[in-house]
Amino acid sequence: MSDEREDLEFTSGGDTCAAWLFRPEDASGPVPIVVMAHGFTATREESLTPFAEKFAAAGIATLMFDYRGFGDSGGSERQVLSIKRQLEDVSAAIGFARGLVGIDPARVALWGSSFGGGLTLQTAASDHSLTCAIAQVPFSDGPSMLGAVPPVNAMRLTARALADIRARRSGGSRVMIPAAGPPGTLAAMTSPDALPGFEAISPPGSRHRNSVNASIAVETLLWRPGRRARQISCPLLVQIATNDLDTPPCPAAKVAARAPRGELRRYECGHFDVYLEPWFDRVAGDQVEFLRRHLL
Repeated sequence: MSDEREDLEFTSGGDTCAAWLFRPEDASGPVPIVVMAHGFTATREESLTPFAEKFAAAGIATLMFDYRGFGDSGGSERQVLSIKRQLEDVSAAIGFARGLVGIDPARVALWGSSFGGGLTLQTAASDHSLTCAIAQVPFSDGPSMLGAVPPVNAMRLTARALADIRARRSGGSRVMIPAAGPPGTLAAMTSPDALPGFEAISPPGSRHRNSVNASIAVETLLWRPGRRARQISCPLLVQIATNDLDTPPCPAAKVAARAPRGELRRYECGHFDVYLEPWFDRVAGDQVEFLRRHLL
């Protein structure tokens, strides 16, 4: 692929989202594009570029971006994750990608990983103009994660979440917690691989910050993007890690079974391993094969 990376911006909800566009080298005409939606509190810097390089080698462009309030994007509330707002950002990114010069607006795929996989499932269920979609180790069902939180931590998280909700309603300073922490600590993600996983995919100088609003820890437990699987009319590739400690694989497998054109791939690895060798090549290779069939 070309070493050139275009720095772009688009607008979502009145704020600016920072984006990178990767194009395939020596494209002879309009090319298809993959819009990438990253995971929980992640920015475009966290290990997405290797996927874009694989896609570009196959003749497919890639647009990756930072959600509002994260990374290099605008937004006055920093590190505040809103499911509704991020769904708006994904839709704005899709619309922006369709209008880019040299891009075929009729061949657009949506790719989401982890929390972004949940955004992808919900978006694909309502946006039937998408050509296809990929959900990598996706968050698909909040209630399935209830048992993973120790009771004492659940009570502490709930107290912080309620305080954050009160602060939001009164216009006060938001109550923040670490996005990831060691088991037993007060953080949104506390599996044994959560904090090491974020550290493994974040390059030196990354804009990623280990901080998020406390209320999202409770809101995600009520979010069930996989329930609309039957409404996803486009081809859908669901990739699960059988040793995933962060997004339960069983509910995601059910999404693939319920989606009319769903396909399932399993990998004997953990949640963050899909971004790293030796699993990356296999995971990304399956994505390229899927995209070749449906985008090219």
